[in-house]
Amino acid sequence: MKKFTNRSLCPISTALDIFGDKWTLLIVRDIIFEGKSAYKEFMQSEEKIATNILANRLSILEAQGLVIKEKTTGNRSRYLYHPTPKAIALIPVIAELILWGNTYYPDTYTHPESLLAGLKTDKMNTIQAYTEKLTARLNRKKDKLD
Repeated sequence: MKKFTNRSLCPISTALDIFGDKWTLLIVRDIIFEGKSAYKEFMQSEEKIATNILANRLSILEAQGLVIKEKTTGNRSRYLYHPTPKAIALIPVIAELILWGNTYYPDTYTHPESLLAGLKTDKMNTIQAYTEKLTARLNRKKDKLD
């Protein structure tokens, strides 16, 4: 795993130390907005991340407390990755990046398509809906573990 080091105590620098590469935030996007949780699902993303990079970034996200790694019941060598409250807190940040990207690069698209429409027409309620959905899913997962 790529070792995590802070370049400075600046919060922007620290965030960039985690998300500043071209893959990590896309993995978080896939978890939060596309509901992906399995390694194979991340590999199917259109950006075509290499397996070694995906494994490394998932490991970093887990080490930084952004995802929970869970063994599947049917296949002990297969894992699922779930967002933590720390990752869920990124929803407004990623939403703003989606809106910015769509405004200045209008030929881009957002999956699911309803996400962009929701952000454009009712940003706060769309963000709240995703936050509540993921928080409820996380709470159900915690209840199963207790």
